[in-house]
Amino acid sequence: MGDPLFVIVVLAVLAVVAVLMLGIGGFAKGGAFNAKYSNKLMRLRILLQAIAVILILLYIYLKRQGGA
Repeated sequence: MGDPLFVIVVLAVLAVVAVLMLGIGGFAKGGAFNAKYSNKLMRLRILLQAIAVILILLYIYLKRQGGA
């Protein structure tokens, strides 16, 4: 748990979950917030997901190499 890369991976995953929950909440509520921010939140989630996946793969690669 003390590995800095692991902490960054966990934070990236939590960021994805936070944006996902915000998007789902806005979709459920509807209204002006959903109309204004739904596409922006989806794009942000996809970007954060890509970053999280890359970090996870980097973490796994480094662990297998014995570097992290």
